Amino acid sequence: MKVKPLQIGNKIARLPLIQGGMGVGVSLSRLAGAVAKAGGVGIISTAQIGFEEPDFAEDSKTANLRAMRQELEKARTIARDVDGKCPGLVGFNIMVATRDYEDYVRTAADAGADVIISGAGLPVDMPAYVEGTDTKIAPIVSSEKAARIILKRWDKRFHRTADFLVIEGAHAGGHLGFSKEQLSHLYESDYDSQYDEEIRRIIICAKEYADKYQTSIPVVVAGGIMHENQVRHVLELGADGIQVATPFVTTEECDAADAFKQAYVDARPEDIEIVISPVGMPARAIHNPFLEKISHGKECITKCYRCLEKCNPKEAPYCITQALIRAVKGDVNDGLIFCGDNAAYLDHIGTVPEVIKMLFGSAE
Repeated sequence: MKVKPLQIGNKIARLPLIQGGMGVGVSLSRLAGAVAKAGGVGIISTAQIGFEEPDFAEDSKTANLRAMRQELEKARTIARDVDGKCPGLVGFNIMVATRDYEDYVRTAADAGADVIISGAGLPVDMPAYVEGTDTKIAPIVSSEKAARIILKRWDKRFHRTADFLVIEGAHAGGHLGFSKEQLSHLYESDYDSQYDEEIRRIIICAKEYADKYQTSIPVVVAGGIMHENQVRHVLELGADGIQVATPFVTTEECDAADAFKQAYVDARPEDIEIVISPVGMPARAIHNPFLEKISHGKECITKCYRCLEKCNPKEAPYCITQALIRAVKGDVNDGLIFCGDNAAYLDHIGTVPEVIKMLFGSAE
């Protein structure tokens, strides 16, 4: 497949590929660095990124902000070629729903991240937090309506526009920008073709603001992409690139424990389900004994790690921080395993270069 580099302002990745951010601890420096070394955009998830720091239990925020800088530098070290250059880019995924979101964005920009991608809410004030830096920013949107709200806000309040845009469809993993009712229609015969039209409308919206600011706003599409024909289809819709997360989990370079990766390999289509996270957002995960357990009653929460802004430990059915940490460390029976709906089609542990070949073939 003949592909063009992904150019985001003055920053260029050799491949039009962003590796989606996956937390807690699934996409850290090892995975992000490997993707950047291969020419893509490697993304580190900030979600409780400091979970292995010694002071995480006492002061999770301080541990997280420290770990962000450490992981970014480690990823850049991995990504450099023999000449000390990086063929790709390295950045962060920071959820808008994160408690103290502003501090995380400012830390990422101050550390020199190439890009920041934000979803799980509308990042309406993000431009203020990166002002004066060269970090490029993108909202994750799932509809034209959301795209227009954000771009209009950035235009009127900050007199700027997005550096790029990520469209995340309903086939994606983790927290989703769709209601449970919307997701109930996902596998109807005409759903994907109708969402293609939504993608085209978002691309048109981005072009309107790009023209206003005499710039370009690359549009990247995410959600369920794992094969070359899907990539070709997205590019034919007018997108500039793709964002892929789930297929990178089953790679040697992924930061998660081997048991976490094997849970993806072992998953069947009927094991993938929509769950409601402690903050009321629909999400996609692999069915396991943990989900069975919480379906019968609330888990006892003894400590709050202050991860999500709207999470109330007194009402939450379980602690999402602890559930995700248990899973990424390998306790896949008593942890929460987020995934995309294509997880059931991954059948072995491969490598980052193998995933890229699966996506782009022999890219020119």
